[in-house]
Amino acid sequence: MAYETIALERDDTIGILRFNRPNALNALNNIVFLELNSLLDEIEKEVIPKVVILTGAGEKAFVAGTDIVEMEKLSSFEARAFATLARTAIDKVANLNRPVIAAINGFALGGGCELAMACDIRIASEKAKLGQPEINLGILPGSGGTQRLARLVGPSIAKRLIFTGEIIDAQTALSLGLVDKVVPHDQLMDEVKKIAFTIASKSKIALALSKSAINRGLEMDLQTALNYEIECFAQCFASEDQKEGMRAFLEKRKANFIDK
Repeated sequence: MAYETIALERDDTIGILRFNRPNALNALNNIVFLELNSLLDEIEKEVIPKVVILTGAGEKAFVAGTDIVEMEKLSSFEARAFATLARTAIDKVANLNRPVIAAINGFALGGGCELAMACDIRIASEKAKLGQPEINLGILPGSGGTQRLARLVGPSIAKRLIFTGEIIDAQTALSLGLVDKVVPHDQLMDEVKKIAFTIASKSKIALALSKSAINRGLEMDLQTALNYEIECFAQCFASEDQKEGMRAFLEKRKANFIDK
């Protein structure tokens, strides 16, 4: 299926999903979220790509925020519907049955920051700028920003960033734990692809179960989460990949996972 505002490029076992509105700094609107929902549903059913990279088209922005021209006229009822659509898409990023890496190549503001935080790993260009500046518009983050930011950097720092609308640079984001690594701008995609291909060489089953154990476990009390981890661990032993991985280790060779 062809999309107007996003594009998926396949590179062997990985996929690069680009927000493709560079003239609008990849700003988010209804069409973007509808298309993102649809494309993620397609990816969910496929074996390949084993790892998805999210990034923005052009040199200036990952996603610079939400399209204010579209948002400005919304009623309270319409704003609820828009935020629900946006949250559905962003939650699909967070819960996709394979790892998702954000390659933050520029501005990641508002909804862009919310999208980045929904990814499993965040690698930023040294030129990246991140923040939740919605307060400057008389609103607050409505697609997960208040919750995911507080969980990543702690409630006090999240409140400061959200209350002030401060936009921070990549090194500050790294120091706060908002991103995992900062690299030179011209090396960003090479570094992200290197990580993605390393991850893609592992068992898709073990990756999906690892992600589920972490994500779902964070929503549980510790004892329930530990029990869920055991269930995920046990499920691995029903796969051919577990047998191949352990056999390869004993035979001192590289495992050839078949994702079964």
